[in-house]
Amino acid sequence: MQKLRVGVLRGGPSSEYEVSLKSGASVLKNLSQEKYIPVDIFIDREGEWHIGGTPITGRNLHGSVDVVFNALHGEYGEDGTVQQLLDALSIPYTGSGTLASALGMHKKKAKDIFEREGLRTPHAVAVDVSVHTADNLKEIFRTVPHPVMVKPIASGSSVGVSIASSYDELFRAVATASDTSPHVLIEARIQGREASVPVCDDFRGEEYYAFPPIEIIPPAQSPFFDYGAKYSGETQEICPGRFSHAEIEMLQDAARRAHRALGARHYSRSDFIVTPRGVYILEINTLPGLAPECLLPKSLAAVGATLPEFLDHVISLAIEESR
Repeated sequence: MQKLRVGVLRGGPSSEYEVSLKSGASVLKNLSQEKYIPVDIFIDREGEWHIGGTPITGRNLHGSVDVVFNALHGEYGEDGTVQQLLDALSIPYTGSGTLASALGMHKKKAKDIFEREGLRTPHAVAVDVSVHTADNLKEIFRTVPHPVMVKPIASGSSVGVSIASSYDELFRAVATASDTSPHVLIEARIQGREASVPVCDDFRGEEYYAFPPIEIIPPAQSPFFDYGAKYSGETQEICPGRFSHAEIEMLQDAARRAHRALGARHYSRSDFIVTPRGVYILEINTLPGLAPECLLPKSLAAVGATLPEFLDHVISLAIEESR
């Protein structure tokens, strides 16, 4: 059997460059050597592509690989940009397509889709920093229940995210978030337990297989699951989480519905807050991390699956859909 050349995209010009390098390294390490020829496609911070240390353009990729495993995160790799390029080249790739990627990366548009699907999500206001004034922020502060979460509208790994309880804190938080994105989301903070649920297409006999919910307990010094808490190794990530049977069913149902409503493909991971009033979805990740410290590999282990098995399954989905 002829081996497939799998180009693994990693790095990229986003704030999640380091995380992507780790995800890509994990994919390269765990691809079956019997079925695949791994091709390391490194994209540097300036957006220049390299194969084997040799600079190339993205459009030169045609003929070098049979399928792409997209291990990029954040802007460019997760927002539909690289997906559009790969579509134009007719190269099969893993993960969601152009439109679903763009929608999933834009937190406000994704929330609008969740609301239309009937999912609970915290009240939020989108702010264009280039046109909003201090008076606008004061009005938002008066109308959105606080404390609030302030987030760049299109980023991941909680980069640029902070909590604001006063107007001065809100002003500073918007400024911090705007360093990452000119559009900012101001979202009511829902108190509860944090959870995350991966979903995989056509896995273990289910069209949308929802993994057991992961319970996330940030360290005491972190007020929420921020960038430092995600990668410090100090956060407790319990899988399966200590949720009631009813809460598990609600979380898995919401993750499936979010995945389907967005049009996500192959796999995703949705983040939630669990409260006595029910489950609130915060966002969806269309390319969740695959490094050992990330959540999805822990979900795989919890159900007795391996990362090589998962990678093989996702690559098979990408190949089948291209035929």
